Amino acid sequence: MKKLVYILIISIAAMAAAYSSQAAPAKAREKITPKTPDLEQIRADVSNPSSPYYYPKLFARYQQNETVMNLEDYRHLYYGALFQEDFNPYRHSEASTKNDGLYYKNTHTRAELDSIIYYAEEVLADDPFNLSQMNYLIYALRARGKVNRANIWQYRLNHLLQAIISSGTGADHEHAWYVINPRHEYNIINFQNAVARDQQYEEPYFDRIEVEKKSGKNGKVTTDTYYFNIRNMLEEYYRKFPEE
Repeated sequence: MKKLVYILIISIAAMAAAYSSQAAPAKAREKITPKTPDLEQIRADVSNPSSPYYYPKLFARYQQNETVMNLEDYRHLYYGALFQEDFNPYRHSEASTKNDGLYYKNTHTRAELDSIIYYAEEVLADDPFNLSQMNYLIYALRARGKVNRANIWQYRLNHLLQAIISSGTGADHEHAWYVINPRHEYNIINFQNAVARDQQYEEPYFDRIEVEKKSGKNGKVTTDTYYFNIRNMLEEYYRKFPEE
């Protein structure tokens, strides 16, 4: 069942390679042109009560499971989180630790699946863009036959990943993907069926990650390098937590 979740997000891996998904619905198949996020404009938009991207209203739409939210909505939702007072990319919880250990068991009983759901929802209530916990939740909901709820979370996960992928190509510093949480770097890598082999911080504000992935029917291993821009994440973190 775990593999099912990854099958459902193959479109995200395709976006990273070609910026389109042939397996997705027609609305999602539109070509995605990588665009560096204008974070100052996003800051202004999410702080302006008269803007359609005003963060309290935008997040309420997200919570109401709106499926008409487009890529620009999700870009403002994801990157707008940087400018919220409770932003903390390094937050962690006991529930998250418990769920990590539980999810990676080989098989699960019904009670364990229910626990995965419980812990994931607890984490997401405090850390709404924890992509790993979303993945756990989708898996457990599907395994318990709660398909409609799983589909809602799948839609959210896919579009949050799409927002990140749309920020660049990951090929170099100039075209690095922008993330608001260092864990999201590994989510992007893992959701492309790749494995991180080495991570280095490069001045002034980039993470470089060397990856390996199998491709083709013969399982040939290829290597690649991805770059992530963490400037704004670090700036906002140290602004809110200057003692760190």
